[in-house]
Amino acid sequence: MVQAPDGFRPVARRWLVTGASRGIGHAVAALAASRGDKVCIVGRDPGIAGIAASIGPDVFGVSADVTKADDVVRIAAEVEARWGGLDVLVNNAGLHRGGGLDRISDEDWEATIATNLSGPMRMVRALVGLMPEGGSVVNVGAVVGFRGFPGDSCYGASKAGLTGLTNVLAVELARRQIRVNMVVPGFVQTEMTATISDRARDAIIGRIPLRRMGTVEEMAEVCWWVAGSPYMTGSVVFTDGGLMCNL
Repeated sequence: MVQAPDGFRPVARRWLVTGASRGIGHAVAALAASRGDKVCIVGRDPGIAGIAASIGPDVFGVSADVTKADDVVRIAAEVEARWGGLDVLVNNAGLHRGGGLDRISDEDWEATIATNLSGPMRMVRALVGLMPEGGSVVNVGAVVGFRGFPGDSCYGASKAGLTGLTNVLAVELARRQIRVNMVVPGFVQTEMTATISDRARDAIIGRIPLRRMGTVEEMAEVCWWVAGSPYMTGSVVFTDGGLMCNL
């Protein structure tokens, strides 16, 4: 095993994590901060500054909506003013609107696509100019973007589109030595999944080979590793307890 010399400490990276007021995004931000990195958390929660302060001293929050072009410009300006650059962008902000075709409205469709697909595109476009060689973009996908589930047309389409965007950006940004990858969580314990009935939860867990839900901390560890993997780009990393193998 290769060991770093005594006293060696890697230079702190600068992270921006969207949808970080709770769930996976919050766990990613907390992990990065705990390991000595600087973090900007973005969310629509007006109390985002307090959430940032609770994570650590090198964390600041920006209350913003990634579906709004002006907000994204403001996010980029704040990062540039504070740090002058960015090393890791985690596109985690997500919206789930469920229901069959006869129940999904145009507003549901447009809001989901705007958050889950257009939002990451806007964020990359606004921030990639601040990223040096070696920068990393981590997009957070979903199993439903690869397998069809009834009632998930909006969410599934948006996450499938994010996979395609990941592939294209990986090729396009490689010339600048910026890597773009996707982490795909499975069935994870979050506020969103907490609303699922016990019967539905048991049915899903029954399809997971590891026979349990994942945790946000486990998802954060994978995002951390993917962000720092120097020869990985255009990859899709499933972190689902084997669910995709059993569908």
